[in-house]
Amino acid sequence: MDDAALKANGKGVTMGSHEVKGTVSPSDATATRLEEMGYKQELTRSLGMVSVLGLSFAIMAVPFGTSTTLNIALTDGGPVTILWGWVFVSLVSLAIAGSLAEICSVYPTSGGVYYWAAMLSTPKYSAFSSYLTGWLGTVGNWTVTASITFGGSQLILAAATLYHDDYVPTAWQTVLVYWAALLGSLLINIFFNKHLDGLNTVCLYWTAASVIIVSLVAVPRLIGMTAHLQIIVTLLAMADTRNSAEFAFTHFDASNSGWPSGWAWFVGLLQAAYTLTGYGMVAALCEEVKEPARQVPRAMVLSVAAAAVTGLVYLLPINFVLPDIQPLLEVASLQPMPLLYKTVTGSAGAALGLLFLILGIWAFAAIGSLTAASRCTWAFSRDGGIPGSQWWKKVNPRFGVPLNGLILSTVVCALLGLIYLGSSAAFNAFTGVATICLGCSYAYPVLCSLVRGRKMVRNAPFSLGKVGFFVNTVTVVWIAFSIILFCMPTAIPVTPTSMNYASVVFAGFSAVAALWYAINARKHYHGPTGSAIRTTEAA
Repeated sequence: MDDAALKANGKGVTMGSHEVKGTVSPSDATATRLEEMGYKQELTRSLGMVSVLGLSFAIMAVPFGTSTTLNIALTDGGPVTILWGWVFVSLVSLAIAGSLAEICSVYPTSGGVYYWAAMLSTPKYSAFSSYLTGWLGTVGNWTVTASITFGGSQLILAAATLYHDDYVPTAWQTVLVYWAALLGSLLINIFFNKHLDGLNTVCLYWTAASVIIVSLVAVPRLIGMTAHLQIIVTLLAMADTRNSAEFAFTHFDASNSGWPSGWAWFVGLLQAAYTLTGYGMVAALCEEVKEPARQVPRAMVLSVAAAAVTGLVYLLPINFVLPDIQPLLEVASLQPMPLLYKTVTGSAGAALGLLFLILGIWAFAAIGSLTAASRCTWAFSRDGGIPGSQWWKKVNPRFGVPLNGLILSTVVCALLGLIYLGSSAAFNAFTGVATICLGCSYAYPVLCSLVRGRKMVRNAPFSLGKVGFFVNTVTVVWIAFSIILFCMPTAIPVTPTSMNYASVVFAGFSAVAALWYAINARKHYHGPTGSAIRTTEAA
């Protein structure tokens, strides 16, 4: 279908090759477009662009994401990796987000990547393409939720070390806090679903300008600034010593990694790549957005642009006040940021105040990532992609959410937490798998579009135009390289506890997907129900 765009002009609405005469409201047009793609409207369309932008921004959670993965960049290069790695990955992420936004504007459904893969593949490979991408996307959503929630749990326990230097969080304590956080996110998603729109919007304006922060800085004009700005102003204002510009922009030390310098820089990109990952997850909310063909693509790209700027504003001052790296890498909690805050400010109270701001951002991210993961699970289950799909595809009439899909997503994440009992590198495994799986699920439909000459997105409402081929190529090449990159351990030599278990977790989920395909999906999974609208043109 070359023209799948939804064009409303007040007199008629064109959807694909069909035209509906008469005046059609945007809501009716959106519902009709969804029916044309093979689905009925089951969820309430209550979200706008700002809310989706807030959710995408919340899932990326730049100050939180870069803080919880700081040890990776410190190990693999330090300031140069932190700053220029962020710049590089931000540019690549804009290319990926633009590629996905273009496809999403043509096929605005909660199926997201697995639906796009089916539509953009040739009919012969449509079902398999959909199945493969669906599993990659679903696992990516689950592991992003696990990594976000787990990282915040580590930070909570690390807060105790600000006042008790000899306290070492145990694996069981971390896992229990992690489970409690998952449960909290689940309950909020169930009982406060109607307020998620407001919650996502609040995330954009998270301005925890608390009395503690203002009093520490003693600059009243800080009131109203965003949380991350207050953190960096506080750090710069209270630091006894500051690094030179040469150190902040050019210092590189990969001696802690054991890798050759060039390769260490690439391995350290996981800090930025993991943080700038979740924007594609918001496609799972297309069926809760009022004008998804316009609003969701815009939110994807704008959220990455906003995150890129936010990261620069946050990370550059960190480089200027960065203390001795070795003590940061030796913290028992594996989360160096609390110690960095305490060292720079010289006050446990100030450090706790800054950490509170980060944990506030984390709360938005944990809730939002579980929301997106549950919608992805629900959407893929509608087409029978997951064992027990008849349970996970149900929408609870009382709460208006895919309750079973929410519970399944929570349980899977809870089980993943058990990895930490056997390996201290569990968090790196979650971040690696999330980045790899989501990256692959993003790349596949883009690759299909490229191979077919971008014919299917020629008239996309959100179009990349003449630069589309170049942008799509950058997307596919980078993601292909990152699959290898993010399976690498942060440092060598490797021990059983420091190994990067991303490949193991990835292989485990792949085994489940392959087994289910052999047992059931090979014969019964036919891809999205809207396959009738797919072009029959052979590539």
